Amino acid sequence: MTVTTDARALMRAAYENRYTWDSNFPGYTADVTLTMDGTVYTGSVRIGSDLKAEVSGVNDEAAKKAIAEQAWEIAIHRVRRDFETTHGKNEFSFGETDETGAVELLVHGATEGDRYKVRNNEVVLVHRHIHGTVVTINTFSTHDTGEGYLSHTYDAVYHDPTTGEQRGGLSQFEDHFTKVGDYFVLTQRTIKTQIGDKTHVNDFSFGNIAMLQPAAV
Repeated sequence: MTVTTDARALMRAAYENRYTWDSNFPGYTADVTLTMDGTVYTGSVRIGSDLKAEVSGVNDEAAKKAIAEQAWEIAIHRVRRDFETTHGKNEFSFGETDETGAVELLVHGATEGDRYKVRNNEVVLVHRHIHGTVVTINTFSTHDTGEGYLSHTYDAVYHDPTTGEQRGGLSQFEDHFTKVGDYFVLTQRTIKTQIGDKTHVNDFSFGNIAMLQPAAV
């Protein structure tokens, strides 16, 4: 194992190039429409300044759960944590460089066995052990906000960390964003999940997005 500061620096630069919301983020509300395998559900979403998400106005429990999961995903990926908070206990070494020029970075330390790929100052592969499962995310295209990048098209799959058996289907994502006030927010996410010979499609659309007023000091 050859651990180098260059590998760590490469990971840090890509990590810090992600688009996140700053500490002044006030939160926002939005109307949401979910089309789940052809059936349409509507409701509202509120993401607070504390990045906690709430869903209201959706009576179908499966639809409400699906929207809540995406609202949580929206918020958790915009949290701004410094590199040392996230990776301070990890060391990095170089792995292979693939045909696209993406450089593999192997993790050693607190999260041994995790790995990433970085290309053009962006993380294009995440392979992480999370809560008793392994998630692998490949990013194919990104959106440059001028303040960091957001993933545009990507896929995700889960595996058992011991047996390597796939859990669930491969999901393909396509995200679209718009700037509201000072912040980029998700306006549409389409998820296509292949399970067996069937493709399940969930389409989430967010409209009437309004930033919340900052709390009075």
